[in-house]
Amino acid sequence: MTRDIQRRDVLKGTAGLTLVSIAGCAGVGDDSGAGTVQYGVLMPETGDLGPLGPGIRDGALLPAHQLEGETEYTIETQTGDTQTSPQAGISEANNLVNAGMPAVVGPAASNVNLQVTRQVFIPNEVVGISPSSTAPAVTDLEDDDFIFRTAPSDALQGPVMADIAVDRFEAATVGTLYLNDNYGQALEDAFVTAFEELGGEAINRVSFEAEQASYSSQLSEALTDSPDVLMVVGFPQSGITLFRDFYNEYASEYDIPILVPDGLNDSTLPEEVGNPMNNVWGTAPSASGPGSDRFSELYQDQYDTEPGVFNAHAYDAAAVIVLASVASGEGDPSGVDVRDHLRDVANPDGTEITPDNLVEGVEMAANGEAINYQGASSPVNFDENGDMKAVSYTVFRYQDGEIENVDTIDVE
Repeated sequence: MTRDIQRRDVLKGTAGLTLVSIAGCAGVGDDSGAGTVQYGVLMPETGDLGPLGPGIRDGALLPAHQLEGETEYTIETQTGDTQTSPQAGISEANNLVNAGMPAVVGPAASNVNLQVTRQVFIPNEVVGISPSSTAPAVTDLEDDDFIFRTAPSDALQGPVMADIAVDRFEAATVGTLYLNDNYGQALEDAFVTAFEELGGEAINRVSFEAEQASYSSQLSEALTDSPDVLMVVGFPQSGITLFRDFYNEYASEYDIPILVPDGLNDSTLPEEVGNPMNNVWGTAPSASGPGSDRFSELYQDQYDTEPGVFNAHAYDAAAVIVLASVASGEGDPSGVDVRDHLRDVANPDGTEITPDNLVEGVEMAANGEAINYQGASSPVNFDENGDMKAVSYTVFRYQDGEIENVDTIDVE
């Protein structure tokens, strides 16, 4: 798929576009030599992942708010709603490309991300950095180095979840329920492979489609022969129905732990389900980078709420896009310019830049000085595939209707 129109030819602010222009101390064309930094944010504000998408979007927009009036650069951001749908995501991605965005934070869901990157970002030489697309297939994309992510691959999360099932719950058997898409299939497979390597047996493996009216039959199949643990991979909107069905029809007979990943880490879920969900445990990529505390302060100051899952990963994706754009030395950088400078600003060596001194980092990058962005979610060091070299996972549980973080696991 190619561009419908030439980049930079679209007038910003055209009807139908959501465009925010945050101007700094000097505009494009000033003698200062400063230019424009642009990035899009493509998140699921509606659909199955809709309950989590707006918070991730806000994390990606936070660097623009933070830098407003503090540098010599004009920062422009534009958002799009994927609706947790590949086709809607492709349409919105084309809008961002046509609006001249050289880089985009997103998409979030892996089934959307894989389609958008293949059909829009890669052929148009636009950088995509997903903060939450965890499917292992992202690693192997033939992307000419345009596709990155600040979230870890589920090739790591699957074994972490399997360890918890065996070590914490002493499970010998498991039943799985997983969303029938790239995210659900890949994570369930990684989990089962690791669980079986630890000596366990997956006795029931059941897929389901998103946002159905009932999941009673799938639950019945997954719970056949009373597995020691039920592992569920899905998103919040489907999760509401699935867990309602479980607690209404099966909880009295099957008093077992349920293990979930990041896609079902949603503090509103117990209230929506109508149950405290005390038997549900999970894992999620954690915000444990050097800048995590400062990021949390900035997020709460801007939005008057605490950050949630993947919010820090979105902040880091946007921050490195800004720094790479400035480091390119171009007044109006292209996707190639951003791509070619991402590892320069994110990986060692250089002066450490965190959310606390991001303004200083922009100034140093503009001056051609070596910097090393250390993020809110992780150290943000990209490997040759655009993946993170080292990450951490939070072990959480639902307790009396709230999410309680229990432990942190570091993985390289």
